Amino acid sequence: MKTLLRLLAILPLFACNNSNAQIPSDTIRTDSIVQKQTITLLFAGDLMQHQAQIDAARTSTGYNYTNCFEHVRKEISAADVAIGNLEVTLGGKPYAGYPAFSAPDEYLQAIKEAGFDVLTFANNHCLDRGKSGLERTILLMDSAAIGYLGAYANPDVRQQKYPYLIEKNGFRIALLNYTYGTNGIKAVSPNVVNYIEKAVMEQDINQTLTLLPDVIIACMHWGEEYVSLPSKQQRELADWLLTKGVTHIIGAHPHVVQPMEVRTDSIADSKHIVVYSMGNLISNMSKRGTDGGIFFKMTLEKDSVTRVADCGYSLVWTDRPAISGKQNYVLYPANHPTDSLTETSRNKLSIFTKDARKLFEEHNIGIEEYFFH
Repeated sequence: MKTLLRLLAILPLFACNNSNAQIPSDTIRTDSIVQKQTITLLFAGDLMQHQAQIDAARTSTGYNYTNCFEHVRKEISAADVAIGNLEVTLGGKPYAGYPAFSAPDEYLQAIKEAGFDVLTFANNHCLDRGKSGLERTILLMDSAAIGYLGAYANPDVRQQKYPYLIEKNGFRIALLNYTYGTNGIKAVSPNVVNYIEKAVMEQDINQTLTLLPDVIIACMHWGEEYVSLPSKQQRELADWLLTKGVTHIIGAHPHVVQPMEVRTDSIADSKHIVVYSMGNLISNMSKRGTDGGIFFKMTLEKDSVTRVADCGYSLVWTDRPAISGKQNYVLYPANHPTDSLTETSRNKLSIFTKDARKLFEEHNIGIEEYFFH
């Protein structure tokens, strides 16, 4: 009965961003009573590498992805912590796209140079190159000093590194990460992949709570591909995660954006963000709705308690050589000047942004768009 009452109490009551507002990245504000600390987290969608992307990045000496992120690097780097979903392996040669992804090592370096600090790796492509591919990807992330979570070389490493703890600006933030599956490929012992299994997740959440984090954020690889509204299963699982102690939920996998909402738990008087899908950050997908995604930015504030001070989404679109005439794939924020884009690129950008904004205007609850430069 208590669980039912708690579910009924989680209602959307909180508006979380003013349109066009820029969220501060690292500030400490004071008043007459208490000093407040803040931290800004930026979440991004699927970082993919299809064969056409690999071909476009090829140079005479290797692969170059630097200009892919040139228009969004400042926004990523401005966050205290930036988290992306690595939807490929770094399994070594031969490099390949779908269905068994293995991206060049230079791709990870470009991701790091773009400003990403942490990568979620529990997704349906993390085992595309089997045991060797998973372990090589993890080794490269460790070597590049990029944090990761969701898949591990062995149970001992998982025990040491999971949940992923962010300790910065006086905050203690725990990240969890789970996937619905791995395309029918099973992890080979001793490798471990975090699957969406309630018994395991509940045990993980309970263990995380003993670490006394300020917030617990679950990064979920879930939902139905190319579907713009969350499924019944996604909504039910979100409810379950919140009742078990998760504070916020950030979703990926559908390759299109899905709505987001802020809920208020009237029993605990706490606010919870649920982002069902961030879509693709960068890919070669061209089907309507798959050629873009969002950055989701959240600023937490802490004095005697931790709360969401501000949050919002920003639309990001991928221009492709086939329509841009340029060598490489390039990410553009929705408000980027379009003078330099081809007519076809401008039209594609317009379609993506109009579709996404229409979806969010109809279905978002308490979360609005922000713009960056």
